[in-house]
Amino acid sequence: MKALVIEKKDLKHNIAKIKEYVKQKPKNDDGSKYTIIAVVKANGYGLGLIEYAKFLIDNGINFLAVSTVEEALVLRKAGIKEDILMLSSTSIEKEIKALVENNIILTIGSKSAAEIANKLEKVRAHVKIDTGFGRYGISYLDVHEILSIYQDYPNIKIEGTYTHFTQSFLKNDSYTKLQFNRFMQVIEMLKTNGIKPGMLHCCNSSAFLQYEQMHLNAARIGSAFLGRILVPNNLGLKKVGTLEANIVETKTLPKGTYVSYANGYRTKKETNVAIIPVGYIDGFGLTSGKDMFRLRDRLRACFGAAKDLLKKGSIKVSINGKDYKVLGSIGMYHTIVEIGDNTVKVGDTVKLPAKTILVNPEVRREYR
Repeated sequence: MKALVIEKKDLKHNIAKIKEYVKQKPKNDDGSKYTIIAVVKANGYGLGLIEYAKFLIDNGINFLAVSTVEEALVLRKAGIKEDILMLSSTSIEKEIKALVENNIILTIGSKSAAEIANKLEKVRAHVKIDTGFGRYGISYLDVHEILSIYQDYPNIKIEGTYTHFTQSFLKNDSYTKLQFNRFMQVIEMLKTNGIKPGMLHCCNSSAFLQYEQMHLNAARIGSAFLGRILVPNNLGLKKVGTLEANIVETKTLPKGTYVSYANGYRTKKETNVAIIPVGYIDGFGLTSGKDMFRLRDRLRACFGAAKDLLKKGSIKVSINGKDYKVLGSIGMYHTIVEIGDNTVKVGDTVKLPAKTILVNPEVRREYR
């Protein structure tokens, strides 16, 4: 049976490290403590949406964020009562109504979204400012529309204001600094006009770890909880999530045998191999550089992986604490591994490197 194993002690370690880091920060001007907004989008970064959200809550994180209406409603249906911020602005009336009815904090990123939300009661919202991402948000240049959002919609209680960086994983990035300065100019404009912008946040995990001067009142933490970051790991975060399966067959291949699709590999001698029931459909061998949630993209990635194996050498997996190389291309459901002296046997556990966010949601999640 294959599973994505989540090491609870390592996840707890990462949560504790991040909480410890923010404890060092002084209280906000209004006396409130710094807020960690845990982003649980994309099936909890692959850790399982409900299980991961509950684990975070059990470990002292009480503010969540999602990217889709479906994610927000699933969490509420699971009995989660903590604050949830919907990060994607929407102008679809039935979506806004469903979010408000379930006490989800909206993102207001346009005049149309505000107009629809204002028809309802008890609307909680954060306003998103587009400082150069080009997606959701009101342009930082449109001062009139920004002011209108805060002044002209009395049924909307604005609890926060934020923006999103495009490349904060880069160190000393001039564009990140430019975006931050644009955001702060908007905030100063609001204050000058007597408007309280509420909770301020612009940092995702990368910015949180690299740009302390941009921390403001809160940060949206996603990948950092998993220790899977694109920036220097100065907090000692541990990588969370391992794809595991058991060997289902072993066999000996004669010299000159082609292995797997496209005849990308041929044995140079008699070779002992093990067959593992995990393939790219499960997320093994995929990278997040492309959209890997569609089958056709996984098929395309498989063909590319076959060529990459020839160019770069084989991917390796771990069996009983020892590394073994993958032979040929990774199949949709199976992988073939060279096992040398054949001390490896059927039933042995295999640990396979995989990006948790790309692991198929149908693969069982196991918290240990």
